[in-house]
Amino acid sequence: MRALQIAATGMLAQQMRVETISNNLANMSTTGYNARRAEFSDLHYQQMTRPGSINATDGTVVPTGVQLGLGVRPAAVSIHLAQGSLSATGGDLDLAIDGSGFLEVTLPSGQSAYTRDGGLKMTGEGLIVTSDGYPVSPEIVVPADARSISINSDGEVFAYFAEATAGQQIGQFDLTGFTNAKGLEAIGSNLFAETEASGPPLTSTPGQDGLGTLRQGYLEDSSVDAVREITELIAAQRGYEMNSKVISAADQMMGATTQVR
Repeated sequence: MRALQIAATGMLAQQMRVETISNNLANMSTTGYNARRAEFSDLHYQQMTRPGSINATDGTVVPTGVQLGLGVRPAAVSIHLAQGSLSATGGDLDLAIDGSGFLEVTLPSGQSAYTRDGGLKMTGEGLIVTSDGYPVSPEIVVPADARSISINSDGEVFAYFAEATAGQQIGQFDLTGFTNAKGLEAIGSNLFAETEASGPPLTSTPGQDGLGTLRQGYLEDSSVDAVREITELIAAQRGYEMNSKVISAADQMMGATTQVR
């Protein structure tokens, strides 16, 4: 009874779809989060009669054949790259990326990771870091006697001191792009890692080489559309129910077979 196994793969597929939707809804308030979508493909087919084969009885070519599908399998959980709305915060170290690109940070292992979460902080030594304490690359240190800092759209960082009216440039934020940003590996904490699928990082000044610009005092909201997610959730639930009914129908058919005398 293939129907049992086929319907079971359908239920597992809808379960993964619900898990993906629940993760999107859980991250509705996550800065710079992009929604994920579960994608599926059909499994192998049992070729009872191959299309184009020769009919043994009269030698004619079979036009369609008999191909029995064996179910569904997960193909990918892809990220839907979309610009989230920008919310004003007024924070000196809050940065929103208006357009494409990522900020590069350095992990404790020395490896690079990439994020769109611009909610930056400052250590006791004045080093600009992420909320988890990872320094932004290239490293920028704010002098202890600086009254305030200003970051323009090109990523230039200026510090203002009590004895001077003009700002002094103390660093430069860069942005990094990828040929296939959907190929990045999500490693948690709003961070991504480079993979073979993403291609090498392409670092440049904000506003150049197709990269976005920076906006100080803003943060990028999550791009999750709650209405769309709820609609997807209802569709996934109905799909799960229909596959479960197929299992019930197959069970009743097997029960009827065992009762034949």
